[in-house]
Amino acid sequence: MQVFGDRSSGNCYKIELFCSILKIDHDWVDIDVLAGDTHKAVFRKLNPNGKIPFVTLHDGNTLAESNAILGFLAEGTPWLPPSGIKRAKTYEWLFFEQYSHEPFVAVARFIQYYQKMPAERMAEYKECHVHGTHALTVMEHNLVKHGFFGGHDPSIADIALFAYTHVADQGGFELQKYPAITRWLDDMKSIPGYTPITERID
Repeated sequence: MQVFGDRSSGNCYKIELFCSILKIDHDWVDIDVLAGDTHKAVFRKLNPNGKIPFVTLHDGNTLAESNAILGFLAEGTPWLPPSGIKRAKTYEWLFFEQYSHEPFVAVARFIQYYQKMPAERMAEYKECHVHGTHALTVMEHNLVKHGFFGGHDPSIADIALFAYTHVADQGGFELQKYPAITRWLDDMKSIPGYTPITERID
């Protein structure tokens, strides 16, 4: 399996982290978003949508979208419930991550960590904080009652939400305000096979 991705991207880190935990052999192909690698013809030929992460499988199939890749890799493992309400709840949190969390927490991080707070994006940055804070509050409420987003045990929903939450401070979010999230982050980092995200070096 080949994984095309930027190691400092949270969406790509989901795949790197999960492969490390499950000990999935893969070749990593570095793609630098800021350098325009996703717009190059050689990559667009593989993935016309021009986004990462993107994987090519040994049988010739390809797969895009980080949470879809997580679902594929988790099939038949304890990280994805086999059926029923537990599986549906996992999907619920995966959709939450992509629609209510990532568009705000990740974008605030991109503006602050990658772009160094350009004036023309400050209004967007502030708006991201409104919605990102709401997402973190929803997560805190769940984690006060449950150890993980899968209940008592971690699931791919935890992998998905961990990726950008654990670096949310790079987008200006104060994680110390959320003790249940802070506890959960520590629990995730204690899982065998955990590997940290790669910090971007400019």
